[in-house]
Amino acid sequence: MPAQPSVCHQTTESAAAARIARVFDGCFAGANGLNTRLRGGFEEPYYRPAGGNLDYHRIEFTRDYPASALHEAAHWCVAGAARRRRPDYGYWYAPDGRSDEEQRLFERVEVKPQALEWIFSRACGLRFRVSADNLASGLGPGDDFKRAIWQRAQRYCERGGVNDRARRFALALAREFGRPQPFDAGLYRLADLS
Repeated sequence: MPAQPSVCHQTTESAAAARIARVFDGCFAGANGLNTRLRGGFEEPYYRPAGGNLDYHRIEFTRDYPASALHEAAHWCVAGAARRRRPDYGYWYAPDGRSDEEQRLFERVEVKPQALEWIFSRACGLRFRVSADNLASGLGPGDDFKRAIWQRAQRYCERGGVNDRARRFALALAREFGRPQPFDAGLYRLADLS
């Protein structure tokens, strides 16, 4: 039986996730026209555009996991205006147990959000882990996938490398968590990816 996280660790993760959501909401929930909020406590991540009983766009992340909050925020930052009007951005998703071809497609789509998640993680002082999200295969992320994420993170650190939403959120996280400016390419080394 795997060891359970300590209550202190759970509280720390919960507190970090709450802070991340508060920072996101401070950047994007208000009168800036984006009307988007980040909310935890869900079994599965999902993006719900405003409509029906929901008068704001909601990014749902898994339970109170900071990594899930950052990953889902990264997907939102990558998605263009048309995608942000569609449930779960209109993306294709195949569950665990993907074929090799489906896994390659997953990795192509995931490079940008995972590179942003890495930057957001650094801005919070949290460890980033590459996710191949295909546990049934028994394989972790491949070297090509890691290299593509690292290269994208390097590009994001270049002047003008990210959009305004991603830059605003990363810098706000760094202020909240008392971290250095997260767009320093030297913070991102291929050898650090696991």
